[in-house]
Amino acid sequence: MKVIANKRSTQGTGASRRLRHQGKVPGIIYGAGAEPVNIELDHNPLFHALRKEKFHASILDLELDGAGERVLLRDFQMHPYRPIVLHIDFQRVAEDKAIHIRVPLHFVGAENSPAVKVSAAIIGHVVSDVEVACLPRNLPEFIEVDLSGLTAQQTLHVSDLKLPEGLSAVLRGKEDPVVVTVTVPGAQQEEAAPAADAAAPAAGAKAAPAAGGKAAPAGKAAPAAAPAAKAPAAKKK
Repeated sequence: MKVIANKRSTQGTGASRRLRHQGKVPGIIYGAGAEPVNIELDHNPLFHALRKEKFHASILDLELDGAGERVLLRDFQMHPYRPIVLHIDFQRVAEDKAIHIRVPLHFVGAENSPAVKVSAAIIGHVVSDVEVACLPRNLPEFIEVDLSGLTAQQTLHVSDLKLPEGLSAVLRGKEDPVVVTVTVPGAQQEEAAPAADAAAPAAGAKAAPAAGGKAAPAGKAAPAAAPAAKAPAAKKK
């Protein structure tokens, strides 16, 4: 993708505010052993470019006052609640030096996997991109993740991804983030059923019937049996 920019000589908060009022975006280019250069870009083309996935994970051809630069998008700031780009940073790339960048993941084939077709599982995408290291010429626009062989017993980690030639995942220490999870709804219900059955006798217990064959009302004691009738006193002669 191509980006057109011009050098800017003014700096500071006031100068940046004036640029934005003119429909421009202040920015900077740095890296590759050269001095940083302050630049300005037209806002609207940049705003629409930032909405494209490719703009965030590709080597960009930046035209600066007619001269070409190969750069990566490194950072940008948006207004808190208005659709306005406030600032943008680009990093120059050298063809012989490895770069670190996050590349989007495109998931395919889940609907044909045993996890879905046999177990009716729900596939969850935990992450949507992964950080990789590669030379600029080996940088792909995205990484395709084939889920057609996924089973209900699997959890896919970054180390399980089949990366294109020339790419390596950037993992720190012993971390190996989860990329895809598999959830089988029926298995969760079966696990919950024994617990419900165990609680049923206690919850469903009924009060013992009181005298007369009727159960006593909840929270009240059964009425005591009526006292026995007294025998009539003997008559005096």
